[in-house]
Amino acid sequence: MSKYEYLSNTQLHEALRTYLAFLEERGLTFRTEEIPVTEALGRMSARAVYARQSSPHYTACAMDGIAVAASRTFGATETTPVLLREGEFVRVDTGDPLPESCNAVVMMEDCVESDEGITLRAAAAPWQHIRQIGEDVSAGDMILPSYIVIEPATIGALLAGGVHSIEAIAKPRVGIIPTGDEIVPVGDNPQAGEIPESNSAIFCAMLQRWGAAGVVYPVVKDDPALIQAAVQRVTEECDLVLLCAGTSAGRDDGTAAAIRALGEVCVHGIAIRPGKPAVLGAVGHKPVVGVPGYPVSGIIVLEELVKPVIDRLLKREREVAESVCVKMGRRYVSSLKYREFVRATLGFDSEGSLTVVPIQAGAGVITSLTKADCILDVPQNSEGFEAGERAHVRLLKPIDRIARTVRILGSHDPLIDEAVDELRRGDIRAYVSSAHVGSMGAILAIGRGEGQLGGVHLLDEKDGSYNVSYIERFIPDGGVALIECVRRSQGLIVAKGNPLGIRSVADLAKPGVRYANRQRGAGTRVLLDYLLRQANISPNQIAGYDREELTHTAVAAQIAAGSADCGLGILSAARMYDLDFVPACEETYDLLVALSAMEQPQVRAFLRVIASEPFLRRLDALGGYSYDKPGRIKKIWPEKQQES
Repeated sequence: MSKYEYLSNTQLHEALRTYLAFLEERGLTFRTEEIPVTEALGRMSARAVYARQSSPHYTACAMDGIAVAASRTFGATETTPVLLREGEFVRVDTGDPLPESCNAVVMMEDCVESDEGITLRAAAAPWQHIRQIGEDVSAGDMILPSYIVIEPATIGALLAGGVHSIEAIAKPRVGIIPTGDEIVPVGDNPQAGEIPESNSAIFCAMLQRWGAAGVVYPVVKDDPALIQAAVQRVTEECDLVLLCAGTSAGRDDGTAAAIRALGEVCVHGIAIRPGKPAVLGAVGHKPVVGVPGYPVSGIIVLEELVKPVIDRLLKREREVAESVCVKMGRRYVSSLKYREFVRATLGFDSEGSLTVVPIQAGAGVITSLTKADCILDVPQNSEGFEAGERAHVRLLKPIDRIARTVRILGSHDPLIDEAVDELRRGDIRAYVSSAHVGSMGAILAIGRGEGQLGGVHLLDEKDGSYNVSYIERFIPDGGVALIECVRRSQGLIVAKGNPLGIRSVADLAKPGVRYANRQRGAGTRVLLDYLLRQANISPNQIAGYDREELTHTAVAAQIAAGSADCGLGILSAARMYDLDFVPACEETYDLLVALSAMEQPQVRAFLRVIASEPFLRRLDALGGYSYDKPGRIKKIWPEKQQES
């Protein structure tokens, strides 16, 4: 039992710390509810949300112009233009489905039209100006993890992914009980000695701004039995109770006594002015706060002591946007024609400087906004920024949050999203920013100090080992460590029932087989090239070798939609889409970490998560993974001293 002190003079920080601990001991918690996505702005997700459909869900034209077979345009130049006659192209608008037999779109401004047809003075590349199925999000992808505030872009991403309702943290119901013989409702004609009850309107507005819902109850006279009955009722109906007035030591000030009669008082009297006589207590696990009657005192108490409790009930921190000057982590080339607002991530490099890395994504990829930390402002008539140059950004997240964010740049695997969600469920102060840049991209980024962690799975063809030789070659100065993660099953993802009878990479060269590949630098692309050499097959023999997807789930989405017949990927992606899987090998998927980041709390927390039982159970549910000691350091490369 906490010691009750009548009108003590507890310091504010001590009162708040003591009160929050007091409430936690009594089981303070939050409620959840199912709400429409369209009404979710500013709400907090209660659990991870996964896409139910791909976006786009069909192969779409990304420009107004003509759809063509790219091969028909090959050889077109300024001096040797190609004439396309009616029947050799299809006129299309942005968003139209890509016509059959076409694999490229030419913008209308690049077409020269005449009575004979359309003349092209430049060849079209396969799949140019086309939005692939799942370009924005693939069915089964995690759109957002637990305990993330829903932003406008998130609503678009959820709807694009076929999600129409989510489980959210419920808005706390805050019961407001005005008390006092002198208090009368607003609107009446007050007599001498009567005070219009206006505090509840102020408090409701403050609560609404903080994401809670104020519920105002009738004025209660200064009768201990009536006050106790009101508190009893309101604690049963609401998540938090504000008992207004009656907190001092006057003859009718019975707030503290009422709370003590039904529950317990933690603190009565705070070393602040105004607001000193505030009462902090609870009835059961419900917080009950005695708020002084003077309006300014009440506002101070709500700002300093009630708002932190509301934050706990909402499972979130308050965020304030800022604008800052940062250092470019890598070069960004811009058109001179436009003022650009580029979605980007932020992080602290090995020298402690805040660095910005643009997110490479098209205008239709709304999920890039949910991943962005800031908007990089590139002025018109600027060619962009060089690496190391200073730039201006508008923050979408506070610097404090960015400082607590693990930046993961590397190979895609759904286990990263699962680890992020598990991390958030255990530590809401830690965040993760991830970008799918491939295994080679991870090594180069970590070597440049752009991120703390990177997923890598690069096969060394000479001895069959993974990752070590690449790290030693591309990060010769060291300063990194290799962390054990998992072994995963790689194979050929094919349609249900494997209608084309694809059994090995040799079958990829068969006529009619359409392949969906990964981007250059991806470990899966490196593995495919190795398997093709082993089978003595040239990439030129594979239809779709140059068709690049950024994730395993995006490859699976193409196959599930019938846009491709096969792709090399992991078993968990095939299972997400109920596709068949032809195993090819078991590969090693490790995490590369900068030594300078090893002692950062958020990095340590992430590495603890991948070794935890809840996370390993998630891996087992995904399928296709095996593991020994995730989180173990496999090899360290100390930072080499520079020669003078």
